[in-house]
Amino acid sequence: QVQLVESGGGLVQAGGSLRLSCAASGNIFSINAMGWYRQAPGKQRELVAAITSGGSTNYAETVKGRFTISRDNAKNTVVLQMSSLKSEDTAVYYCAAGRAPWGPYNYWGQGTQVTVSS
Repeated sequence: QVQLVESGGGLVQAGGSLRLSCAASGNIFSINAMGWYRQAPGKQRELVAAITSGGSTNYAETVKGRFTISRDNAKNTVVLQMSSLKSEDTAVYYCAAGRAPWGPYNYWGQGTQVTVSS
């Protein structure tokens, strides 16, 4: 089993920045990719960004150029740096991890709220 613990999130004005972190523990050797999903009210959960252990990345078109995902394999952490935030970025953000590069993922964090005020 793998446990994922998220930190960061909160309330920010449009145009601002936020940083989300996720720390993995447990059977981390079963993990290849780590990523972030989000779910807004009334919408399906969607992939925001993901990164493999080798450093390959994948971003949703809606966040390209604004969000950056990075990973510290030694510390088993993944960070999502979000800038130029928009009201449509408001959602619960979930850290996820698994063997497949771009999902589906086996392990999930509890979620952290990001609210962007316009």
